[in-house]
Amino acid sequence: MTQQLLNTDFEPGDYVEEDYSAAIVHELDISHLVIEDDTPLDNFQSELQQRLLVEPICSSKALPSPFLAAANVGLFYKIKGDPIVPDMLLSLGVQRAADLSQRRHRAYFVWEFGKVPEVCIEIVSNQEGNELTLSKKAQQEGKKACKKDIYAEIRVPYYVVFDPLQQLQDQDNMNGALLRVWTISPIGYTELTSPQGITGVGQSVWLEAVGLGLTLWEGQFEEDVTRLWLRWCDRDGQIILTGAERATAAELKAQRLAERLRAMGVDPDEV
Repeated sequence: MTQQLLNTDFEPGDYVEEDYSAAIVHELDISHLVIEDDTPLDNFQSELQQRLLVEPICSSKALPSPFLAAANVGLFYKIKGDPIVPDMLLSLGVQRAADLSQRRHRAYFVWEFGKVPEVCIEIVSNQEGNELTLSKKAQQEGKKACKKDIYAEIRVPYYVVFDPLQQLQDQDNMNGALLRVWTISPIGYTELTSPQGITGVGQSVWLEAVGLGLTLWEGQFEEDVTRLWLRWCDRDGQIILTGAERATAAELKAQRLAERLRAMGVDPDEV
């Protein structure tokens, strides 16, 4: 349901959560907004990482339905101006519209869904992404707020930055951590991870309002190369498996059972 915007030209600092509390009679005009420009944006590792964050929670029962998990989709929080584009977003209690031919259904318009996503994740690939501070290029272009500031202003509950290639390691950014997570509070973002952040494989952080955690995992995903990945996990830090991983695990379990039956003199094909 389309929701009310009290100020259709507000900037991040003018965002008011209550703006999305009541329906309006007419549909907002979004014909001027660029919701898709077909411009390739990411490298191979970022593209793989985005899919590894989306597929497991969509193919598993890790979260109750409905929810929306998407990669590289525009998050529109104001009528005039550019959207912010998280590498991955997760929004609980909402779902995509059945008819995606309508423009208002093809991106994450906050006034359409009635809420901001619970989680926005940024995967650092270079020093120009403005994840935590504005780059010199962005400052020259006249930008006023980095992504963290914007997410805080629109009150996204959890903001996640993963820096697998260690591109943002100065003290104003990741400061030696591979993963940092912030949670919203009355005064803005406060860091959910420790002051040192997450620095090693197997360490995890729990997102209470989501019911999932995030952890660093080293392994192979869709190729015979071991890399460092950001994965969803349960409260005990166990990763949420992809559909392919679950199928492989089920096949191995069946093979072990068959071997036990044969050891007992039982033909598994006759059971």
